[in-house]
Amino acid sequence: MQNPVTMVLEHVNRYSSGFMFLKLWNKYRVSNIPSLIFIDAATGKVVCRNGLLVIRDDPEGLEFPWGPKPFSEVVAGPLLKNNGQTLDSSALEGSHVGVYFSAHWCPPCRSLTRVLVESYRKIKEAGQKFEILFVSADRSEDSFKQYFSEMPWVAVPYADEARRSRLNRLYGIQGIPTLIVLDSQGEVITRQGRVEVLNDIECREFPWHPKPVLELTDSNAVQLNEGPCLVLFVDSEDDGESEAAKQLIQPIAEKIIAKYKAKEEEAPLLFFVAGEDDMTDSLRDYTNLPEAAPLLTILDMSARAKYVMDVEEITPEIVEAFVSDFLADKLKPEPI
Repeated sequence: MQNPVTMVLEHVNRYSSGFMFLKLWNKYRVSNIPSLIFIDAATGKVVCRNGLLVIRDDPEGLEFPWGPKPFSEVVAGPLLKNNGQTLDSSALEGSHVGVYFSAHWCPPCRSLTRVLVESYRKIKEAGQKFEILFVSADRSEDSFKQYFSEMPWVAVPYADEARRSRLNRLYGIQGIPTLIVLDSQGEVITRQGRVEVLNDIECREFPWHPKPVLELTDSNAVQLNEGPCLVLFVDSEDDGESEAAKQLIQPIAEKIIAKYKAKEEEAPLLFFVAGEDDMTDSLRDYTNLPEAAPLLTILDMSARAKYVMDVEEITPEIVEAFVSDFLADKLKPEPI
């Protein structure tokens, strides 16, 4: 087949010390192996993140080159309500949509569902146009029916395995629970809906547009595993210290995010401010970081590497130089 598409097969041992392997792992945000990613060789852009599902669902290559399709096209068809009634997927048009990948056999999924039901109710009561679409990963239709009976939203019929698989492929789902939040045009607002729901119980920040800089919490700490993260540790006993730290690094984070968004790529760094609590203490212990504050770091969990700048005063110039040197591979990593 003649097409400028190449395949990157990242069947990488998590403990491999190969620098290039780790760079590829981080670049494509691989969290599970084996992982097959399709890339446009002409542009370097990702065509499909879930290649293993592609070759399972389309072994003859009839849909090649497997590029992304609009949400409205992938989801097209009848949807179920938990009372057995159906409605057409066109009913989702004009609403924000949470695409919820979950399963009854998964304890974190069940915990999130309980919270999500309340969030859904609050958002609807506030007059917002919002719907959730359940995409089941249950192992039987009976399990699906039992789990779906707890949900007040709509679902892709369990029997429609092809459509469920296409939605998994569209968003490159590598684990559950995952909540993808879409705008009214079907474009992704955030892939971190799970974190947002848990951090914003009152749903005041719905529809949860991503923030350039996050305050590290128990619920969003899972994002540290997604790739390199800049973490600025501060002394949170000073009430204004965390906010001042966020204001300090936010322009740099916004600049990096905008640069890569213009290239239609994900930013190579996430940005956090960490105060003083049990979770932060555990992170310092795990990564063997000094107790100093402020402390500027970049943590790369998948590479088991850290980059540390321990200076008395953190300035925007210091942060920008630190980030630039990291992106240019000029920093020497220390092992975690």
